[in-house]
Amino acid sequence: MVNGMKAAQEAARKAIEETYDGVLTVTEIKKVKEEKSKLTRMEPVVVLEEQPCRLSFEILKAAVQSESGAAVSQVAKLFVSPEVQIKAGSKITVAQDGVTTDYTHSGIPAVYPTHQEIILELFERWA
Repeated sequence: MVNGMKAAQEAARKAIEETYDGVLTVTEIKKVKEEKSKLTRMEPVVVLEEQPCRLSFEILKAAVQSESGAAVSQVAKLFVSPEVQIKAGSKITVAQDGVTTDYTHSGIPAVYPTHQEIILELFERWA
């Protein structure tokens, strides 16, 4: 029975990964030592490139109607392999459908055997 479940998870993972039509790049702030001056400074460093992914959007409408209309917000959700490690505060650049956008993740990823889901926010600046 365990082998059957494992095979089903592998088939589900393959099906999910076939929907990945975007790629992501992860950039972290890291300490970098300059060779000449021997000074250490913090700078953006790409730690992951060309990782297949899928970006999905949800429209959320507020329950409260006001004179100016109901509040509407958009939630971006990233689907990516469960093995990918993205540290909090990293910049996640996603290219999908001819659009490239910088995000950061908020909260803890939901990790499943087949994929992980990360709620994203637009990247504004390094913290």
